[in-house]
Amino acid sequence: MDLVATLALLLVGHALADYPLQGDWLSKAKNHTLSLVPGEAIWPGALACHAAIHGGAVGLATGSVVLGAAEAIMHAGIDYAKCAGRISYNLDQSLHIACKLVWVSVLILDGPLP
Repeated sequence: MDLVATLALLLVGHALADYPLQGDWLSKAKNHTLSLVPGEAIWPGALACHAAIHGGAVGLATGSVVLGAAEAIMHAGIDYAKCAGRISYNLDQSLHIACKLVWVSVLILDGPLP
């Protein structure tokens, strides 16, 4: 696949996964500073599921499980930092887009990954 098309799919996948596929409930549930269910820490599972959706989108766009896993790990870390107040919303989104550029760069340098 053409790398420009791959980047476009990565960006569309990000937009879908971070907005309509996340929703208000998941946005709050993944935040470790909020408590949606008193007495229960639901954020680890919610954050993992949100990150897995992103990883799946990257895996589908690139054909690489490795890049999908890298995306899931990076997405979870970036979102955790945003929820902790360490980074702003705009920096959060910029870092997510930067990851997509890194994944395309890896494909350019290394070719298709497993």
